Amino acid sequence: MSTMYVAREPDATGFIDYPQADHAVWNTLITRQLKVIEGRACREYLDGIEKLNLPHDRIPQLSEINRVLEATTGWQVARVPALIPFQTFFELLASKRFPVATFIRSEEELDYLQEPDIFHEIFGHCPLLTNPWFAEFTHAYGKLGLAASKEQRVYLARLYWMTIEFGLMETPQGRKIYGGGILSSPKETVYSLSTAPTHQAFDPIEAMRTPYRIDILQPLYFVLPDLKRLFDLAHEDIMNMVQTATRLGLHAPRFAPKPEAA
Repeated sequence: MSTMYVAREPDATGFIDYPQADHAVWNTLITRQLKVIEGRACREYLDGIEKLNLPHDRIPQLSEINRVLEATTGWQVARVPALIPFQTFFELLASKRFPVATFIRSEEELDYLQEPDIFHEIFGHCPLLTNPWFAEFTHAYGKLGLAASKEQRVYLARLYWMTIEFGLMETPQGRKIYGGGILSSPKETVYSLSTAPTHQAFDPIEAMRTPYRIDILQPLYFVLPDLKRLFDLAHEDIMNMVQTATRLGLHAPRFAPKPEAA
């Protein structure tokens, strides 16, 4: 997949100078999304939002995020171009660094863009990286991916998609969102908790067998019993689950095939 976005380079001190138009987009996105996630995001995510204390009037510098992540879970963010290969992705996660592309979507693509921009990565994912359970799972996932074959990585990618990107969880206050792909999207935040999609109790092997498309609202969401389930999963034999999922094969997709480009 090619991209029209170019990640911004830092100066000698590590400072990234974004144009005012970019800060304006960040402001629109964060103020809108903070309202949408009220009552819908899980407690652990909201705790992370509080810890990060993200500015509303400007795009935060990566060093600001790093200070908080380093102090809470020992993680950091790493500046990357718009799209990175699987190998680089796993290398970063295995070394407790979360990739962040240093560009922000244009005003024309406010609601959705296919490539992960700085708003998606920082607002969607970084709050939960302050949580030890979530951070542990992400780290374990990176290490597994690094050692996995090309075929195994495809199954691991589905597990990532159904948890870190598009996961829901049960809480005493009802079903809530923890997946960063949902939490950075106004439409999906509302849709994911509605009666329109299917909700299924989380099962890692089932998650690995479930095809997905990146450019539609998800037809199915897996629901964790609680966030600690991810921490427990990090200490289970995930690669054995990949073998089982491979042997059982994929479920039929719950969506139409992607239309061919004209």
